[in-house]
Amino acid sequence: MTVAAPRADQSEDFLLTGMTCAACASRIERRLNKVDGVVAQVNYATERATVTLRPDVERSTVVDVVAKLGYGATPLSVPDDERGDVEAVRDDRVADLWRRLVVAAVLFIPMVDLPLVLSVLPEARFPGWEWVVVALAAPVVGWSAWPLHRAAFVNARHGASSMDTLISLGIIAATVWSLGSILTGHLPDPSAGALSVFLDPVGPLYLEVAAAVTTFVLAGRYVEARAKRSAGDALASLAALAARDVAVLLPDGTEARIPAAALAVGTRFVVRPGEKIATDGTVESGASAVDRSMLTGETVPVEVAAGDAVTGGTVAVSGRLVVTATAVGGATQLAGMIRLVESAQASKASVQRLVDRISSVFVPIVITLSVLTALGWWAVGGSAGDVFSAALAVLVIACPCALGLATPTAMLVASGRGAREGIFLKSHQALETSRVVDTVVFDKTGTVTTGAMTVRSVHLADADSRRRVLAAAGAVEDASEHAVARAVVACARAEVDAFPAVEGFEALPGLGAHGMVDGVEVRLEKPVAGLPDWAPAPEQDSTLVVMRLDGAEVAVFELADEVKPSAAPAIARLRAAGLRTVLLSGDRSEAASAVGTAVGVDEVVADVLPEGKVDALRSLQSGGRRVAMVGDGVNDGPALAAADLGLAVGAGTDVALDAADVILVRDDLQAVPDALDLAKRTATTIRRNLVWAFGYNVAAIPLAALGLLSPLIAGLAMALSSVLVVSSSVRLRN
Repeated sequence: MTVAAPRADQSEDFLLTGMTCAACASRIERRLNKVDGVVAQVNYATERATVTLRPDVERSTVVDVVAKLGYGATPLSVPDDERGDVEAVRDDRVADLWRRLVVAAVLFIPMVDLPLVLSVLPEARFPGWEWVVVALAAPVVGWSAWPLHRAAFVNARHGASSMDTLISLGIIAATVWSLGSILTGHLPDPSAGALSVFLDPVGPLYLEVAAAVTTFVLAGRYVEARAKRSAGDALASLAALAARDVAVLLPDGTEARIPAAALAVGTRFVVRPGEKIATDGTVESGASAVDRSMLTGETVPVEVAAGDAVTGGTVAVSGRLVVTATAVGGATQLAGMIRLVESAQASKASVQRLVDRISSVFVPIVITLSVLTALGWWAVGGSAGDVFSAALAVLVIACPCALGLATPTAMLVASGRGAREGIFLKSHQALETSRVVDTVVFDKTGTVTTGAMTVRSVHLADADSRRRVLAAAGAVEDASEHAVARAVVACARAEVDAFPAVEGFEALPGLGAHGMVDGVEVRLEKPVAGLPDWAPAPEQDSTLVVMRLDGAEVAVFELADEVKPSAAPAIARLRAAGLRTVLLSGDRSEAASAVGTAVGVDEVVADVLPEGKVDALRSLQSGGRRVAMVGDGVNDGPALAAADLGLAVGAGTDVALDAADVILVRDDLQAVPDALDLAKRTATTIRRNLVWAFGYNVAAIPLAALGLLSPLIAGLAMALSSVLVVSSSVRLRN
């Protein structure tokens, strides 16, 4: 396969194959990071490596390094047909595990039952029964266990070890010991019964143990692989939202169907009822209700008409639309969401980095403990069976796999669950921070309110100047993205046919905007020193803008904004959860207080400039508060970055989305408590997984070393520990 070199400063994702435990992932990561110009992060749960390459380092370098370690790596930026082959290999691995598991289970059951049959029915005893057990065990410890032996051999060839090293050593040791016992005539008494195989920690024949360990490990691997695949289904579901083909509108008015991937910005395409919108765009004509539930979690379709923006992957429900593409390929909102989920799943929490370091040295430590256990039993005069049984149990029970899975599987499931609810966690940092958040700060305009402001009235110093004032105001505000600017422009367009040209436009964050129109300086700003004498008293909840021409106050715009219906219930949920809520606004105190009272926040901070928002957050933080900030606009970028946890409304600006830790694509503030709840439940699951994984090893290894744990029971417990951790994480899907 030919792999092209990446662009400068390009971060590449690679799909890895052949990893069997967290130690494998740690080994690949360490080796890649030793390569000059490569910074790598490997995630065992997602089987992916996120690699940052210096411009002079080719992607083929990563592929070669991973291949030399005995694993496979394929860049996820290769064509879909090439990547599909690798995905098929991963699916085949699940099927292969199932085949090997079935063979192992079918042959293991009679191996355990044979001693029971011989004890209950003495007449069934026959010479050479032990060789029947050997015949039953051979396919299990050979063919079924081959992936374990192969992985152990590959690691050993490179001077490394993994969980498979422990399992393979245990299976081989039990098999060799058993064959030696048979050849020397040291056989167990069949009258002891099958139950003794599970309960008796000492016995001369361990073929049942070798077969049992193989069966239990394969069962655990199979369940784990299935659970990991289903846990990552959300990413595939997001990718499946993309339309395969689209009806483009030709210049002569006819239509032609082309692959959606062939769309270009500016292309006009048709969407009929029931069809997916192929890419992000603007409605040119037509009207329809659009179902956005698959993308945002919102159950109620949204009505769109000419001039409205639509998102690729959503579905037109009721009408025909003609849409002009505004973004295609990797620039679409859907592609951005997929990248967010991939980034979150590939990131590592600080505790996971600690676990990876532990896993990388765990296997050599366990082998050493097994040897010390054998020497200890020999020193106190234990029989050969005692020595071997205890050492074997230590090898089998001490598996670091549960440790390696504890954190990434929970994040894998949580990021998928959040994606279905319109909640996108950028990284593990959001999880680690959200569980300690005790204060939630909301921006007002566009976050708590709809942002669809309207001009309630225009007060003029000179009534005869209305058209001139509106034309100048519309010209300046037409270059701004703020909700207030859009409202002023809409008001001006209703009375003015065309706006004059504006020069030297500048947005004044938190204050307003200014520019030159026909040689006159036009400034539209929030009132700082009060209103002019000729302006009447405004409504309490009004937002005010004063307009000046060459410094003279000529107009006051009085605007109104509606509170989002979801604001009050969302804030009530946060307060019920014990969180303090604060409304932060650059608006005047009367308007901000009216909104704060309507939604029920604990505190309102008004008349705050963008840099003042940061100061307000730092003031809360200096008082011991852990603060989450919810915002959507350019003005909120610094505050989102300064907060302990930033949550950006998905309809917000790129600045807000880049600065935030969590993206909320639902236009519903109930997503805020939902996101915090999801993050806290995920953090709780991770802690529970780690407590079990650490506790299991801490408790099990001493029991095995003291000879209180049968190797067969050790194998069962080891397999169940990994299944328990994965199953605990999968519960987050519900």
